Amino acid sequence: MRNRYADSSVVDTRWWHRRDDGRIQCDVCPRACSMHDGQRGLCFVRGVEQGAVKLHTWGRSSGFCVDPVEKKPLNHFLPGSAVLSFGTAGCNLACKFCQNWDMSKSREMDTLMDEASPAAIAEAAVAAGCRSVAFTYNDPIIFMEYAMDVAGACHARGLRTVAVTAGYIRPGPREEFFRHIDAANVDLKAFTEDFYRKVCGAELAPVLETLEYLKRETGVWLELTTLLIPGHNDSAAELEAMTRWVVEHLGPDVPMHFSAFHPDWKMRDVPPTPPETLSMARRIAMANGVRYAYTGNVHDAAGGSTYCHACGALVIERDWYEIGAYNLTDDGRCKACSAACAGVFDGPAGHWGRRRVPVRIGGVRPRSRGLSPNGDCPLQSGV
Repeated sequence: MRNRYADSSVVDTRWWHRRDDGRIQCDVCPRACSMHDGQRGLCFVRGVEQGAVKLHTWGRSSGFCVDPVEKKPLNHFLPGSAVLSFGTAGCNLACKFCQNWDMSKSREMDTLMDEASPAAIAEAAVAAGCRSVAFTYNDPIIFMEYAMDVAGACHARGLRTVAVTAGYIRPGPREEFFRHIDAANVDLKAFTEDFYRKVCGAELAPVLETLEYLKRETGVWLELTTLLIPGHNDSAAELEAMTRWVVEHLGPDVPMHFSAFHPDWKMRDVPPTPPETLSMARRIAMANGVRYAYTGNVHDAAGGSTYCHACGALVIERDWYEIGAYNLTDDGRCKACSAACAGVFDGPAGHWGRRRVPVRIGGVRPRSRGLSPNGDCPLQSGV
């Protein structure tokens, strides 16, 4: 049971320490934000009160919605099923191209008007016919205590849990957090340190460490997504290096999603991704041994469908998020040749389709005042 305060959205955390200069350092992610009392880290939701780092958004959300699991995107995890999705506010990266900037860059608690306990979220997911709950929209690493509590309630009701994350987390918190997660889509934003530093205000190396940890040391089902931004991370050379690294370090069975960028946040002067760039990325990935490569954010039925790596047969036909022909057995084997398709399969495909259904859970909090300024956050120059 977590220690909570008069404001029930404030809870204690464990991943922090006091520095020699008296400031408190948050140890959740590689930013290592150092703060005095009353200050928040770059993520906005973790801050120092009474000499310790607290999470300020336990039990609060920017909203709940039932989505197709393919929208996360996860193409090999309970295909066709519904997932209850939610996030909070803030982020520990500073991506200039953020597609959810209204939530991830929010510095107002009024963004988090929905209030729900872990048990209420699990109950709502069961009532909606969902097979999983996803922590998404902003990175669950920054609200890991709330996410882990929700995961516990979900597992008690037979639900799976999904994390949509950038993977920018330190080893100790990483091990604790992913013990509670069944599937993850990790946003591999690019394959150069220069891109991570200049465009995201972060580093690539810790993300690669997270990917290797997930694949080698956990049973978490893993898929990757890269948003291809014209002129920034979409060169054939970078895609060659990225996909070869994935096969060498993670194996051929980790699905890769290449998604189209649209101008947003601080990169409105960059044009949208041409569909042919996504097709090129998919071809490069498959030529380098990636068995399951997909295009996203564009209408491409062939690029969104799954094919048997052994015989080439179409095993899951997709048109956007709609499942068409489904040629896998209940345990995920190709009906044409019996080869196993990598993933988590449990019975026939679902039929949730493209629906997106907002859900109201619990109460709505009263409006609140703004937040304290940020503390000292290394790598913050990208903000």
